[in-house]
Amino acid sequence: MLLMFFWNLSRNINDVLIPHLKRACELTDFESSLVQSAFFGAYFIVALPAGWYIQKKGYRTGIITGLIVAALGAFLFFPAAETRIYSFFLAALFIMAAGFAILEVTASPYITKLGDPDGASSRLSLSAAIGSLGATIAPFLAAKLLLHEVDIEQTTIDSFSSAELQTFLTGEADLVKAPYLILGGILALIAIVVLFVNLPEIKDGDDNSSEKKPLKDILKFKHTLYGVGAEFFYVGAEVGIVSFIIRYAKWLDIPDLTEQNSAIFITIFMALVLLGRLVGVYILNIFKPARVLAFCSIGAFAMVSIAMTSSGYFSLGCLASVGLFTSIVYPIIFSLSMKDLGGYTKTGSSVFLLGIVGGAIVPPLMGYISDVYNIRYSFIIPLICYVYLLFFAIAGHKVNIKERSEVSN
Repeated sequence: MLLMFFWNLSRNINDVLIPHLKRACELTDFESSLVQSAFFGAYFIVALPAGWYIQKKGYRTGIITGLIVAALGAFLFFPAAETRIYSFFLAALFIMAAGFAILEVTASPYITKLGDPDGASSRLSLSAAIGSLGATIAPFLAAKLLLHEVDIEQTTIDSFSSAELQTFLTGEADLVKAPYLILGGILALIAIVVLFVNLPEIKDGDDNSSEKKPLKDILKFKHTLYGVGAEFFYVGAEVGIVSFIIRYAKWLDIPDLTEQNSAIFITIFMALVLLGRLVGVYILNIFKPARVLAFCSIGAFAMVSIAMTSSGYFSLGCLASVGLFTSIVYPIIFSLSMKDLGGYTKTGSSVFLLGIVGGAIVPPLMGYISDVYNIRYSFIIPLICYVYLLFFAIAGHKVNIKERSEVSN
């Protein structure tokens, strides 16, 4: 559960890291959004190989490997800051995210198997809540460490001499050293503890060979493929919105609202996600998941639309409120995507994870629109994402008769 905390903490530091590196490395909105591409792209690439690695080496080895790789990526932020080469930062992020991908793939099944099977859902819910706590703390903490109490205007930066500019940019880059060295040290320490602590090694039961389904067979199930799309758009929209909240706040030019203070809206977003997940346990026991998903999709679409057509704190508040509507989207689309898969469930679950690449693709699309037009228009992309989620809630999740017969056969 501690791993879930640090995974979410590290992931949501990125939302503050984007505007910070934009200034430190003199980037466009598109270029700065590649922070999320490096992070979620690593997850997309590493997730399936990580699953195979854990099957061969076991959960304990997987946890230690993930921690070491993630710590290495965090430590690489120091030389990246020294060189102030943006691609170096992206490489460090990719390596760190690869380590967290291994941890993420390892932790969930390990938690379900560690203890009474009847309490697996409870343990997963608790770990998700702890992860959400890390996601809520991260923006506030990162803003204090990486952003200034008083914004430095671009006109001031433009007035610097060449030597003054280099000194300023070097100082900006240096701000990431301490936080990531501390994070790397904590991860390395946890790896050492896990190495010497006698954690129970749990082996999965051998699957009957008849239950092992080829990856290509999942193409038979349209509702699962639509579900992968739903995961893509859900993750992409959420990551895209929180990635640009600080930049959007700056574009709104609200008097006395600094970048550091505007990060509170990301914290509010994540706090509402945590609240929504807690309340969602009750809601999903009363209403059908597909109807809840439709309501959440419409609500998120409405809040983003209002944010785009309004201004000031109200506009930012609408964006932050999206967190409440998207808080329980993941468990809904996962359960609907896996419905009636039978022996294909493990294969479907593996393919479903690939949808997380939305977090790597949607933010750069938003960044490109922001650079070409303005940042307000970039939120059209999340609107498209929520339209797709509505489609999945209404029709895409339905299992047809032919798919049911495939499972029964």
